[in-house]
Amino acid sequence: MMSEETQVTHYLCIGCPLGCRLEVEAEEDTGDIVEIRGFSCKRGEKYAMQEHTEPRRMVTTTVAIRNGIWGRLPVKTTEAIPKEKVMDLCHQLRQVTLEAPVEIGEVVLPNVFDTGIDVVASRSMPQVSGFAIPKGNLIQN
Repeated sequence: MMSEETQVTHYLCIGCPLGCRLEVEAEEDTGDIVEIRGFSCKRGEKYAMQEHTEPRRMVTTTVAIRNGIWGRLPVKTTEAIPKEKVMDLCHQLRQVTLEAPVEIGEVVLPNVFDTGIDVVASRSMPQVSGFAIPKGNLIQN
């Protein structure tokens, strides 16, 4: 039973396709969790606890790369980082320019914010050493 000294916060679990609607009841003065309701599995309970105490997010984005077959390389964090650091990390990654070739899993940015979490390439990018325009596709002015 909920007392006057607790507060209920609602979350939508993103741990699986069920999308459980979670309720976290916590003490108002300390923030200590009293009860978690609405989860269908252990991942939901764990997600609610983490989301309420220290929300974290995986970061997936791209960085610039020179001499690759594409101009951007997809990257991701190896684990979720604190939610309040996501924008700072995206800003740091905007400053990064890599040189092809890059292999999948190669560390792009190590130990972000001293968390022990790396940003790694999420695909390989071979080097392109110039390209020739096929004869039939010549551009004429």
